Order: sequence, then C-alpha cells, then structure tokens
Amino acid sequence: MKAFLLAAGYGTRLRPLTDTIPKCLVPVCGKPLLAHWFELLEYHGVTDVYVNTHYLAEKVRDFISLHNSKNCGITAHEMYEEKLLGSGGTVKSGRNYVGDDDFLICYADNLTNMDLSALIKKHKESKPVLTMALFRTNKPEMCGIATLSGEIIADFTEKPKNPASNLANAGIYVASKELFDYLPDKEDIDFGYDVLPALCGKMIGVEQDSYLIDIGTPDNYKSAQEDWKKYDNYKNSPESKLCRRRN
Repeated sequence: MKAFLLAAGYGTRLRPLTDTIPKCLVPVCGKPLLAHWFELLEYHGVTDVYVNTHYLAEKVRDFISLHNSKNCGITAHEMYEEKLLGSGGTVKSGRNYVGDDDFLICYADNLTNMDLSALIKKHKESKPVLTMALFRTNKPEMCGIATLSGEIIADFTEKPKNPASNLANAGIYVASKELFDYLPDKEDIDFGYDVLPALCGKMIGVEQDSYLIDIGTPDNYKSAQEDWKKYDNYKNSPESKLCRRRN
C-alpha cells in the first residue's frame, strides 16, 4: 500500500511558530507531526509515502532524508511543488507512483490514531471509487459534510451554509485507480470543491471512533499536546483505537 500525505500548507494560523517551522514538522509531545504520521502509516502496512512540499521545503526535505537514513519499514518520497497544486492536484501529479493499486490519501494537518487497516479492508470489500473516513462534528458549517444513503455518500458539500448532517470529512481516504478519471483537467484541484461532489453515489463513508484533531489552530495544537499522551498507544492496545475526537 502507498499513500499520499498532503503536507505543504503554510500553517498561517500557528504563527509565529510556523514562521520558521513548516506545519507538518511542528512538535507534538516532542516529535514532529510527520514522524507521527510515518509511524501510523507504517503500522498499517504502508511501504511508501509521498509527501508534497512547498513552504520551507528544505526543512521537510532534510527530515525525509533523515528518516530514510534509518532504514525504517516505510520509505518517504518528496513531491516538491513550486506552485501549490491543491489537494487533488498533488494526487493527480503522482498518478504514476501508485500504478493500478489502491492507495491512501491523508491530510497531514491532522493528528490521529485511526485504524487505517479497517478502513482499507472496508474499501477492498466494497470496491467504491473512494472510501472516506467520517467523524461527527459540532461545527458542520466549517467542514466538508456528507449525507449517507446506507453506506453510500449521496451528497457532499464543502462548508455548507445549511448543513444536512454533522458527518464530516476526516481528510483520510482510500482510493481506487478510477479516482484519476474524476480529477478535472486543470492544475489546481481542490478535493472538497472539485472532486468529492462529483463522486457522490460512487464513494462510501465510514464513521470513525478514533482520536482525530486538526492541529492547525493554537487551541487545537495545545489540546493535541495534552491529549496525545493518552492516545499514542495504538500500537500496544487495539482498544485504544476507539477514542474520542476533537473538532
């Protein structure tokens, strides 16, 4: 299994911390966020992860080089973007990396202990174009919101003014190669606005009961530092994958 890890954002809401540190490398409990992602992906069988870079790219590049020098079970590859391509544009540019196999797409803004193996298993059983991890939010107007018909995502709206549900996009997908048929013929592609609405009826949603937090605001970043000491034990206890979420 291979994965795209979308990590090139500026992290403007975390300034001044991100004036010198890219958001994907901010420390959580003494370890860069990317390191937490690499451990999670490796634990769930990912062998190659493709990390897009842009802002402070040289620092991410150095981290990737250091990681690979340790000969871990997962190899990281940089995908440098001179101009940001958007979440869908990054994946489109990496079409040749994944071949005909299913693959993961993850937003590196999040910190999670999600059971990726269960998500992958569900995708392989159901064979949709895309499987989306979902969580319950108390701020649906700030998220991408899915409406389910059974397990099928019948409607998806990014940041709706009048949310139809509180099932929110967790920013973690398992995709089949058919996804590339739905990526628009342009360079800058956003999943929430340009891709996911077109996949309604062709993707499924799986509600997660895992710890999940977007570390992109000062309050959430502080919460992550406090919470992760309790939830960074998924490798030792299967039950620990069933943890509470924060929006």
